Amino acid sequence: MVEEEAKSLPMELTEKGGVENNGFVQNEAFDDKETNTSSQEEMPKTCAVDVDPTAMEELALKPYAGMPKEVLLKFSSQARYRVTREILFWLIIAAAVVLVCATIVIIALSPKCLDWWQASPIYQICPRSFKDSNMDGNGDLKGILAKLDHITYLNVKTIWITSFYKSPLKDLGYGAEDFYEIDSMFGSMSDFENLLAAIHDRGLKVIMDLIPNHTSDKHRWFQLSRNRTGKYTDYYIWQDCVQADGSVTPPNNWVSVFGHSSWQFDSVRRQCYLHQFGKEQPDLNFRNLHVQQEMHDIIRFWLGKGIDGFSFSAVKFLLEATHLRDEPQVNKSHNPESIRAYSQLYHDYTTTQVGMHDIIRSFRQTMNQFSSEPGRYRFMGSDGEDDIEATMMYYGTTFIQEADFPFNFNLINMINLSGNSIFEAVNLWMKNMPAGKWPNWAVGSPRAARISSRIGKKYVNVINMLLLTLPGTPVTYYGEEIGMQNIVSEHVTFPQKSPMQWDGKVNAGFTEANCSWLPVNSDYQTVNVEIQMTQSNSTLNLYRELTLLRNELPIHRGWMCYIWNDSNVFVYVRELDGLDRVFMMVLNFGQELTIDLKAIVPSLPSEAVIRLSTNFSNAGKTVNTKLIKTEMGEGLVLEYKTAKPVHTMEAFQGNCFVAEKACYSSAFNLLYVGC
Repeated sequence: MVEEEAKSLPMELTEKGGVENNGFVQNEAFDDKETNTSSQEEMPKTCAVDVDPTAMEELALKPYAGMPKEVLLKFSSQARYRVTREILFWLIIAAAVVLVCATIVIIALSPKCLDWWQASPIYQICPRSFKDSNMDGNGDLKGILAKLDHITYLNVKTIWITSFYKSPLKDLGYGAEDFYEIDSMFGSMSDFENLLAAIHDRGLKVIMDLIPNHTSDKHRWFQLSRNRTGKYTDYYIWQDCVQADGSVTPPNNWVSVFGHSSWQFDSVRRQCYLHQFGKEQPDLNFRNLHVQQEMHDIIRFWLGKGIDGFSFSAVKFLLEATHLRDEPQVNKSHNPESIRAYSQLYHDYTTTQVGMHDIIRSFRQTMNQFSSEPGRYRFMGSDGEDDIEATMMYYGTTFIQEADFPFNFNLINMINLSGNSIFEAVNLWMKNMPAGKWPNWAVGSPRAARISSRIGKKYVNVINMLLLTLPGTPVTYYGEEIGMQNIVSEHVTFPQKSPMQWDGKVNAGFTEANCSWLPVNSDYQTVNVEIQMTQSNSTLNLYRELTLLRNELPIHRGWMCYIWNDSNVFVYVRELDGLDRVFMMVLNFGQELTIDLKAIVPSLPSEAVIRLSTNFSNAGKTVNTKLIKTEMGEGLVLEYKTAKPVHTMEAFQGNCFVAEKACYSSAFNLLYVGC
């Protein structure tokens, strides 16, 4: 009986003990005292339990923290762990593939980001008139450095500095004596390098003028050329001419831009040289490859200094016809001997000759050598021409790059101001601009009267509103952001270049000298930066609000559609595919007018909010779109929401333009193409 019980109890366990998991111990030793079998008092009582060996094995081999490799491998080979592991592996692979594909799709569908010269207004500075730092009455490079805070206050990212090369300052510096030196009036090369570093430290860009067509007659090249020295002999355009009894008979009837013959006799060389501008500014001979190489070296020098781009001026004059024929008269009935003015001739042989665009494209290729670094694209602007089709040639072609854009002065050249004339100036550029190119607009220039003097003070704000809400890059001439006027003086050649008006102190804060190189405008105590910063309804603060508005996607890169124009108003919208928010500009360039916009655009909501107004007290108000009233010189930026943008309407198909098309996805909050 005892034997049967013994056989049915194959395993004994202590009452105190049990199955102990010693996973961290491979060879367990027991203390002799603890295992001393001679001590009867420490012997535990035993009982017999019937245990299934298979169950016991499972109980002993459950996973636990810190298990050794041998135990881990035993579990990892089991199906339930292996399958789970494989599922997780393939899920990770699939997720990675999806992420890669999504990234590729996003990149493929994303529109090209606007470059720096597209995203910001350009602020043009005449260094002699901006700020004087050394009390000599002339603005200089250190003065620009001292006023960089003003540029950032305007939310402007690009500065255009007009010519500051060493020069006798005939025609205000547009005939360089040395393209590699800075005129001492403006400072030193060290001053320029410090200014450039400070501009870049603020995240700004700088472009500068380059006038390749001519030099000063003081230039070393001209001095060598007039003495027929080596390769410099033909650096300029020389021709035999007849001199007798103190008078000179020129080779032909060509007339300079400033009037009278474009040929000047040189007593040293005993020949006439060509000058399409002043007689102190002889034209370079760009049919000479050495001259072309010299200009490429100048471009490389300044790009190597770190400038971000050039504005090339007077480029249509680079080449002249080699046959030297007389240019045809505008009025053939005039006596040929009486021709003195530039406007009396058609300039068929002295402008835009075959090969001129090839030279400009070669400049572009040299600049591209410095554009390889990300974020360091070098901008190239150029002059245009009187003919719009000829101007568009400066954009280059789809395959051959030229200027990023020729500067657009249509808004400056308008003869009469009205809603219709503004529309015609804008439409002329937009309908002729090649597809995929970028527009630009200027309302002020060193060569044109200021807005206040040209069309009147009451239109300054509405002109700035037009400038900053049109598609493309706006160009602001210094002082237009505060509404400066031309100075009134009979003896001043360029009254639009009067000193910048910074405050109400003596000389408008431009200089601490007794006088400035040009008189300060007499209105400086009421028209200056300091006082306008404190006035909520000032021209300066409206300008600043408009530059901030340009960050809105529809204005940043959306469609522009003309809605209406007449003798008084010009109305257009800015909108973006996929975005229901639209901005409508109602700009008055004539008399007071009330217009029913809902009758023109039936899908227009019955109400819109005034986002900005030239009358600041109207901002934020809600207006009835059937009764939009504007006074003379008033401008409104209306904001509304719609599911039916104007550019999708058949009635406006011929009135809509977009340069860099993009669409907005509200689901992913990103822009994409292909919509």
